[in-house]
Amino acid sequence: MPDHTNRQFDTDIDAMRSAFTTMGGMVERQVIRAMDAVRTGDLHIVTQVLADERVINQLHVESDLRCNQVIARRQPIAVDLREIIAVLHSVNDLERIGDEAKKIAMRARDFADTGLPIPYESVGEMAAIAIDMLHDVIGAFMRQDVPAATELLARDLQVDAMRDEIHARLAERMTQDPSSVRQSLALVFIVQSIERIGDHAKNLAEYTINVVSGEDPRHEDRFRPLQAAAS
Repeated sequence: MPDHTNRQFDTDIDAMRSAFTTMGGMVERQVIRAMDAVRTGDLHIVTQVLADERVINQLHVESDLRCNQVIARRQPIAVDLREIIAVLHSVNDLERIGDEAKKIAMRARDFADTGLPIPYESVGEMAAIAIDMLHDVIGAFMRQDVPAATELLARDLQVDAMRDEIHARLAERMTQDPSSVRQSLALVFIVQSIERIGDHAKNLAEYTINVVSGEDPRHEDRFRPLQAAAS
């Protein structure tokens, strides 16, 4: 009987992890599509992003229910319980990343006729870092890779610095050309959404560290040098 119970528990955990990675992959695709909409002005891509959101929301509900059922049925302890709770938190962050992707895609409509107020490259580079963070942290979570998760904390500071730089460029652009204010403000909101995506990826990294070590990296000095080095 214990072996049978253990097999059931392993099956439940595997299903939970699979749903998490599926949702993570869809959210990553959604962010990529949203930025493609900004870059190209293709409003058809906006429609795809909105369709993705409905699927992601459903995965969020299903993952949340699955995690709660595992807790209720199996009563896990120690690292198993930490992982399940981390997935509960993580799918919330993934759903919020999806919300930010939707916001980006909707803002892309502001540039369909006029183009961007500054070259896309700087915004695209910032988005690429945030997307890479999301991709890498999902892998780190599945591998329970603390060094990889810790390195991601430093990359979030890089995203923050790029946000500040782009905001400064947009403020200068609006001062020099008042006619660009509407497009510039729209891009400000996009940059803020990208920065929040980085924040949510950082949260996933912190959950990964907590699953393995049982420590909260927000309050552990040994996780801070890498973060400080990036500032």
